Amino acid sequence: QVQLVESGGGLVQPGGSLRLSCEASGRIRGIDTLGWYRQTPGKQRELVARSTSAGDITYADSVKGRFTITSDYTKKTVFLQMNSLNSADTAVYYCHAIWRGGPVERPMQYDYWGQGTQVTVSS
Repeated sequence: QVQLVESGGGLVQPGGSLRLSCEASGRIRGIDTLGWYRQTPGKQRELVARSTSAGDITYADSVKGRFTITSDYTKKTVFLQMNSLNSADTAVYYCHAIWRGGPVERPMQYDYWGQGTQVTVSS
């Protein structure tokens, strides 16, 4: 099992910045992907940013140039620096991890989610 604990959400004015943090614990050795998703009421959870242990990084088009994801695959921590925030960024943000392992003949993959942290952008 893997546990993900997020921190750093809150209320910020438009144009402001926030930094989200997420730390994994438990069976973390097999984690090879860390990222952030967000969700607003009535909408599907959407990818914000994702990184892999191989160094690949993906951003949603809506956050490119404003958000930066950084991760440490030794400590299994991931951060999301959010700048130039606007009201469209208001959502619950979830940390996400993918764990891969198991025998070669029967590989396994599990997705883990944090409890979510609220980000509200409002004046």
